[in-house]
Amino acid sequence: MNLARIAYAYARKSPLTTLLNLALLMLGVATVTLLLLLTTALDERLKRDAAGIDLVVGAKGSPLQLVLAGVFHVDVPPGNIPLAEIAKLRANPLVRDVVPIAMGDSFRGYHIIGTEPKLLELYGARIAQGDLWTAPLQAVLGAEVARRSGLASGDSFAGSHGLAEGGGVHADEPYRVVGVLAASGNVVDRLVLTSVESVWKVHEHEAEEQGKAPVDGAPREVTMGLVRYATPLAAASLPRQINAETMLQSASPAYESARLLTVFGVGTEVIRGFAAFLMIAAAMGMFIALYQAMDQRQYDLAVMRTLGASRGRVCGLLLLESTILAAIGALFGIALGHALLALIGAWLPTAASLASGAMRLLPSEFTIVVLVVAGGILAALLPAWRAYRLDVAATLAKGYP
Repeated sequence: MNLARIAYAYARKSPLTTLLNLALLMLGVATVTLLLLLTTALDERLKRDAAGIDLVVGAKGSPLQLVLAGVFHVDVPPGNIPLAEIAKLRANPLVRDVVPIAMGDSFRGYHIIGTEPKLLELYGARIAQGDLWTAPLQAVLGAEVARRSGLASGDSFAGSHGLAEGGGVHADEPYRVVGVLAASGNVVDRLVLTSVESVWKVHEHEAEEQGKAPVDGAPREVTMGLVRYATPLAAASLPRQINAETMLQSASPAYESARLLTVFGVGTEVIRGFAAFLMIAAAMGMFIALYQAMDQRQYDLAVMRTLGASRGRVCGLLLLESTILAAIGALFGIALGHALLALIGAWLPTAASLASGAMRLLPSEFTIVVLVVAGGILAALLPAWRAYRLDVAATLAKGYP
């Protein structure tokens, strides 16, 4: 007597109910899986992007905005700071390195960053093709920028004013690509790097076109500085020192990233709760379907008992049916969650880095399968107990319903 074939035959007798329960379970598991993949990828991306940076120093404003603009490059900076402040920071014994960055332009939505070659050390980036910039208006492209734009060493392009697409194009001050970075899996893949002098030159030319000639001797400015501590003890005193004794503001990427994940987590908890509701509804549906089916199956189960099936075997039939449905729903739901993440990455280029984990299984997903299967077993316990206590003689006497 093959219990799996019998369980399959029972499931086929009520296909609509079976499919509805599977659909609810799949949607719930897919939602939880998608959230798990997204939050894991986001957490890993934030850690990778901020791994080499201890502190961001810039103009007064929102610390989160400062980190989003200077580390993750997904926001506009609060303003500029004098270049002389970078020199003061470098003279501070608590500071190991300060890498200045100057922002203000973009290329097809990718930020053009005026900086120093030390920025590559912060992100663990290296040149894959060509060389670093050695003169103004020379640029090095991140791997993603080069791949999506099709540019290579020797090509030229014009930047756009502003950090989003749609700004005025600086056609009179084109950049020449002198190098392309190898893919590093962090934010530098999505940047165009050049010298700080390049950014100054482009904006001086823009000011001249607008009849606002730059004032000779005016202090140079950058957007912010990325700081690495000379000693772990600097974390306790340097941020407070900068905020209290200067006109600048400091922000910790680690702290602001944790805040960002907390804010993001509020929305994910709501969606996760909805997914849990779907899975509970599916489990309740399986319970109701199995419980009601007992009235129709009593005669069949009584016949099985007379043919030699034990109480445990009859009881196991219902448990097996529920377990198989739960396992199928869990596995297909996880597959659907991965497929949705891949589609999001293909549909939204900005989310492509988050979708890179679509082909990777997380250990937590095995926990999801175990919990769903356990829920399926719980849903079948009461119907299975009814089957275990079935009065064979009385049921056969009633005849087939």
